[in-house]
Amino acid sequence: MRLQPGQTAPEFTATDFSGVAHALSDYRGKKVMLSFYRYASCPFCNLRIHQLRQKAAEWEGKGLVMLAVFQSPAASIMEYSAGETVEFPIIPDPETRLYRQYGVENSWLAFAKSGLRAADIAKATAKGFLPGKVEGDMNRVPADFLIDEQGVIRTAFYGKDIGDHLDTAEVERFVGR
Repeated sequence: MRLQPGQTAPEFTATDFSGVAHALSDYRGKKVMLSFYRYASCPFCNLRIHQLRQKAAEWEGKGLVMLAVFQSPAASIMEYSAGETVEFPIIPDPETRLYRQYGVENSWLAFAKSGLRAADIAKATAKGFLPGKVEGDMNRVPADFLIDEQGVIRTAFYGKDIGDHLDTAEVERFVGR
């Protein structure tokens, strides 16, 4: 079931791909952007992570904590991020526990709509983000949550296709509050 703005964000504790534990409650008093992706080699996902990495230091300086969740195991996240500096925690969730907790969905219709993202496919390919092994549900649809300092969801964004994420302008407004 989809979560709604105004609800308390479901509590969780999870370990990132480098072995560090993160509990949502650890970030009370800070704003949190919790983003759900498909699998570690997904070109759309890697393009989005690349875009967020450009803003990570600025947003962190304004008090935003970014957490990313992938349905791939830690080893795959390490493989596909090899040589890259990761500015924020990436949490493997191959059992999709967090996905279920946050109502992140699968949709073959959303998967089919992704063919309309030719510009994003070209950008991802130009940056070297090529499809690799599919881990988990191929038709997983991304989701982004903006959570305030008290742990309340302010924005619950469920993508319309497999490359659709919350616009960064929304994140900018949230950080500026």
